[in-house]
Amino acid sequence: MFVRERAAAAEARATLVWIHGLGESGLCFEQIVTDAELAATRHLVADLPGYGRSAWPEIPATLTETADRLAGWLVRRGEPPSVLVGHSMGGVIALLLAERHPQLVLALIDIDGNKSIDDCSFSEPAARASAESFRARGFESLKEQVYRDGARDEALRGYYVSLRLADPVSYHAHARELVALSLDERLADRLAALRLPALFVAGVPRGVSERSRELLARAGVRCALVTESGHWPFIDRPRQFTAAIESWLSEVLED
Repeated sequence: MFVRERAAAAEARATLVWIHGLGESGLCFEQIVTDAELAATRHLVADLPGYGRSAWPEIPATLTETADRLAGWLVRRGEPPSVLVGHSMGGVIALLLAERHPQLVLALIDIDGNKSIDDCSFSEPAARASAESFRARGFESLKEQVYRDGARDEALRGYYVSLRLADPVSYHAHARELVALSLDERLADRLAALRLPALFVAGVPRGVSERSRELLARAGVRCALVTESGHWPFIDRPRQFTAAIESWLSEVLED
């Protein structure tokens, strides 16, 4: 995997491992990891296989396999227990990693990760298509739509750049998995069941769906709302976002 690493300004109080979403890459986190509010933490940002500057796999790994590969990568690097920060699909992968390899995880921050089918604005249309038609036409149509919408949305302009680097086969396979997991509506309960600190960061009103916020509240997951934001709150409202996670990290790391 292609990896970006940013050291802490002094001795790091923790390492944040950032995990990007469907079709994205570590590029989306480039500005937030340089934020002065997060200077006391070390940052690791990987492009998942099939995305960004990482190689396209012959056969796409499942989301569970991707979580296991990330876990193996952390072990090989000799990383201490880290704070996972997953956005969208990355929130699902972070949950899978924490469930399967809890000894590697200090805490988890889920940013607008899928919790119900209402969150599948990109994945659901892709999942409806066959693999062949998505490769032939669907992926290009998606990129064209994101490019047009990016004229009015900074986050989508960045998303378009990453989409141009993404493997359409991996995108389609992961979209189908995300839809299946979201339809099940158990991801909020699974997040609540983790035996480690977890925070859900919601972009409102244009990010995670009302149904998903209802499921999170019912499960008792602690949530931080970033207002006047869409699906990329760390891009739309970086000051609010860093304030929310910095406040929570201070609590977690002091404990």
